[in-house]
Amino acid sequence: MTVPDGLDRIELRGLEVYGHHGVLPEERRDGQPFVLDVTLGLDLQPAADADDLTLTVDYGTLAQQVHDAVATDPVDLIETVADRVVGLCMAVPSVRWVSVTVHKPRAPIAVTFSDVSVTIERSKQ
Repeated sequence: MTVPDGLDRIELRGLEVYGHHGVLPEERRDGQPFVLDVTLGLDLQPAADADDLTLTVDYGTLAQQVHDAVATDPVDLIETVADRVVGLCMAVPSVRWVSVTVHKPRAPIAVTFSDVSVTIERSKQ
């Protein structure tokens, strides 16, 4: 994951959210934890120069918005969950690029695994 040249970044890693996403009935019924990593690419110089929170992305607010987007409205695929969070982040005018990884640590896989995840990256032209 590389932020495009000329952009700074804000990272939110390891956000744990309990959700009911998955294709199996027990995933929808019982739910499971999901872990998200979100990286935003944007110009942070105006916020740094003015020391002004309103000129950047408030990561506390972002964390709550991502949490709420994942904790509600169950879907089958973590690809859909990642895309939902990407859309939320790209709606912020100052964000030029975003990368979202959704980890599903308790995925119903019959063999031993350490992680399964989906990453979606998007940029504004």
